[in-house]
Parts: sequence; structure tokens; C-alpha cells
Amino acid sequence: MKEKVIVILGPTAIGKSSLAVKIAHLYNGEVISADSRQVYKYLDIGTGKISPKEMNGIPHYGLDLVSPKKTYSVVLYQKYALKKIKDILKRGKTPIICGGTGFYIDAVTQNLILPTVPANLILRKELNKNSTEENYKILVSLDKERANNIDAKNNVRLIRAIEIAKVLGKVPSLAVEPPSESKYEFIKIGLTLPQEDLYKNIEKRVKIMFKSGLLSEIETLKKMKISTDKLREFGFEYFNPTLESVTSGSKKYAKRQVTWFKRDKEINWFEPKNLKEIKKLINQKLKS
Repeated sequence: MKEKVIVILGPTAIGKSSLAVKIAHLYNGEVISADSRQVYKYLDIGTGKISPKEMNGIPHYGLDLVSPKKTYSVVLYQKYALKKIKDILKRGKTPIICGGTGFYIDAVTQNLILPTVPANLILRKELNKNSTEENYKILVSLDKERANNIDAKNNVRLIRAIEIAKVLGKVPSLAVEPPSESKYEFIKIGLTLPQEDLYKNIEKRVKIMFKSGLLSEIETLKKMKISTDKLREFGFEYFNPTLESVTSGSKKYAKRQVTWFKRDKEINWFEPKNLKEIKKLINQKLKS
């Protein structure tokens, strides 16, 4: 019987962290964050990073791993998360992966074999001056196949794909190991809400971001000499944000997250309030 790992995923502002803490208390769990921006120190308010108080005594990993001056990749995350899963299981506890970065989650749960092309900072600086539309056209010229299945609105993803294509000639298909070779069984719980309710959550969260000091957080990053290009890489919350732009950007981001996750037929979908049904599923899976 394979060892079990719980995965809690879904769009921004839907309540993933809160549920993960509840599940951790119920199943002697520890949480591994799956968020590509929460790995950076000092990106707290804009990324919705869970606070020590909200952790409620549950250990959390995958947060504040590196300086925002450095670059962190999905390859590094995959190695980190798999190591943490092994460690948590060794201590007789339940690993709970929690987050909204679909690529990070897939890298761990689907055994993706990832291309190890190093970051090209000069190229990135050049490409960051372009619009997403311009970078998409560049990718089409380099690798039409990858362009057809990428999120064309995600400039960070586009730039990385161009970077890889320039080194390897094309972006290689992400290979997946045969399921029989996977050490773990992943219990995937996706959180969903009617769009109107999710958008209300997003509007509320963005207001809290600004009240909590998002603009001060950005000023702190600027004082650390974080470049404008890097701030843009961190997302719409960190590049000339307004209440309207962050709210609009968050809603669009939530849509992209839902589109990404809907491709995975192994995800069991629940509304966040349905804790009883979620527990029922976990209990069934843990016994199987």
C-alpha cells in the first residue's frame, strides 16, 4: 500500500490555507506550501502568505525559502517538496501540500521530469520590456507547439519558455514517470465556489491587502534594491498596484488557476464549507 499525501488546491482567496490547518489538526499533518511566490522572503501581504497565528501550531514548509533578489524554480521546488514529504512521513505524520501554483503541484504529484536550463538574467531583462503579446509571438516563432498549450497571459511562464527554447531549440514535453513508479498516492482536494462568491472573497482580500500595508511592503522591496523588472516578475500586486488593478488582476488569475486545475481528472471538488464531505473522502482514501 502506498503512503498517502493530501493535496489541497484551488484558486486564490478560496480558503485553502484555512482548510489545510483544519485537516492537519484532524490527521496529524504538516503543511507544505505550493506557491511560487511565497517561497520568497518579504513577499507577505501581496501573496496572501499565512501568518504564524493562522498556522495555529501546525508546521508549515515552503515559505520564505530565498531572498527576493534570487530566482527560485519549479525544479528546486520539486526537490524540496519531495524531500519534505519523505521527512514528514518518516516522523509518522501526514504531509499536506497546499497551494494554488498548478505547475508546482503537478511537478510533485505527476512525477514531471523538468528541463534544467539555468536562468538567463540578461535575456529576462530584455523580455521583461515586452508586452505579453510580444513575448507570445517570440515563443510562437521558436516553438509553436509549446505556444499552443501555454497560458498566453502569463508573462513569467512565457519568458521561461523562451529561455528554454533558446537553449534546447524547443521546450521539451514534460515527461511523466509511469504511475507504478510513484511512491505515493495523492489525495487531491480541489476547492470551488460559484464565481460570484469567489469574486466577493477576492474583493475583500484585496481591500485587506491595502489596509495591511501592501504599498509599504513594496517600498521595503525597493529599498532592498529589488529591480523594477523583478517587481514585475512578482506579479500585478507588486508593480504599480491600485485597488482596481489588483482586484481585476486577481480575478483573471483565479480564472487561469481554475482552467489549469480542471484538466486534472484526479481532483475531487468541494466547496470550502463541506468539511464533513472532505473528511469522508480522506477517510476512505486513507483506508484503501
